Formats: sequence, C-alpha cells, structure tokens
Amino acid sequence: MKTYNETLYDAYSQEFVVDKVYFEQKTDHQHLIIFDNAKFGRVMALDGVIQTTEADEFIYHEMLTHVPILTHGHVKRVLIIGGGDGGILREVCKHDGIEHITQVEIDQQVIAMCKAYLPKHSAGAYDDPRVSIVIDDGAHFVRQHQHTYDLIISDSTDPIGPGDALFTSDFYADCKSCLSEGGILVAQNGVAYMQLDEVTTTAKRLQPYFAEQTFYCAAIPTYVGGVMTFAWASDNKKLLDVSVEQIQQRLQLANIQCRYYNAAIHKASFALPQYIINALIEDC
Repeated sequence: MKTYNETLYDAYSQEFVVDKVYFEQKTDHQHLIIFDNAKFGRVMALDGVIQTTEADEFIYHEMLTHVPILTHGHVKRVLIIGGGDGGILREVCKHDGIEHITQVEIDQQVIAMCKAYLPKHSAGAYDDPRVSIVIDDGAHFVRQHQHTYDLIISDSTDPIGPGDALFTSDFYADCKSCLSEGGILVAQNGVAYMQLDEVTTTAKRLQPYFAEQTFYCAAIPTYVGGVMTFAWASDNKKLLDVSVEQIQQRLQLANIQCRYYNAAIHKASFALPQYIINALIEDC
C-alpha cells in the first residue's frame, strides 16, 4: 500500500493512502503531485505539503472569498495572489457584480495540471471573460503594480520556498499601495495551534500599514491541528461592524449557494480562540 506523508511539521505528520497517482513532476519552482484518496478524493501536494483536496476545499475557498467580498459590499476589482488550483477564482467569479479579476500565479504548470486533474476546483472559471492570468511572482507583481483593487486575496503556500515572499513586511506594504480606498487584504495564515508564530508575526508586520488588522477562522479537515486562521487587513474600521442581517441580505442578493459559508458563520468566524488572543496580546 503506497502512502503519502506530509512533511510540514518536524514532530507531527499526517498520512494519506495513495490509491492512484495522476501526476507527479518537479516543476520549475516546486515538486507537484496529484493523487487519489478514498476519503478526500483527488489531493494536491507541493514540496511535501498538502495544498488542497476535492473533499473539503469548499470550506477554505468559500471563507477566503465570500467573507471579504460580502463584508465590503461593493467589490469591483479583485487581485488573487497564488491560487493556481482555481478554487478561489471559482468562488470570486460567482459574484456577478465583480468587473475584473486578476490572478497572479508563479507557476504556470500548477494551473495547467490542476485544470487537467482537479477540474472541479476551477469549474470553468479560467474561461470567465473577466479574468486575466499573469504568470509572475506575486511579490514582484504588487511591487510593480499599475492598477488598484478593492480586494486582494493572498492564497499562498506556507512561508517555505516560493511562498515565503508573500509573508513579508515589504509584501504587505506593497499590497497596501495596491488597494483602493477602503479595500481589504485577506490571506491564508496557517493552522494557528500548530503555527502560532505565523499569526503573531503576520500581525506585527501588518500593523504599520493598516488601521484595522485581525484574523478570522475556519476548521478545515485537511489542515489538521485546529482552526485555520485568515489574516484580515483594511483601513476601513467600520467594515467589521456589518451585521449578520446585512450579510444575509447581501448573500441573498448575490444568489450564491454555499456548502459551508453562511451569514452566521461569517460573523462567528471573527471570534478568536483565547490562546490566539493571548498570543497576540503578548507578542504584539
């Protein structure tokens, strides 16, 4: 029986039974494998770290898109950094009011292989006429930006290898310069219990540039160890005052069907576990 062991942590790992390997290759930037597992469906891993699975990707992708879009209420231009599997793009494209979406992915082969072997993730979103795909390093793109965006979603790998540049102070400063007035930056920020230093480091690096910065959470089975945190940053402090009723109304107007996200989950996701609050108080 062939298995795949994740190598993200030194003292702990999770193991997947590999029923079939669909694709495995060392790309120009990283080692990529896509395989099938009886419980999680098709699974993608990069450089020894599980990135996404067919079974539970909807939780991650819905929370990283609909939370900021429906909080803002008037998003027209979106920048996605990373997200080559297409899941974030799929969810963003569900919002008819969004006029333009730019996705910056460092590795063209990730997009190509995910379109071929994880087609349910993008579900045709790459063919949406509002979408522009840029093959570039995300940090370089925001440093040289020529447009502003109402929302930036950083769907990066962990701060290891190519993903490391998307967790720096310089990256956050450049994102700030890319945002329109009242715009929002959100980013995946790891499993807090296992990677608490990522949370506190991100908080310290965001504070100089944004009037409001916090985190929200979701429990995603693939990312074991507790809740995953998503960084939130904006200069509009009033955004987090949006009520459950307002979110529910916006969700109904958007006419979007979700499997995890709803208005109550939206509001509750900003309630942080006490160990995260304590760490932020102590370190920031």
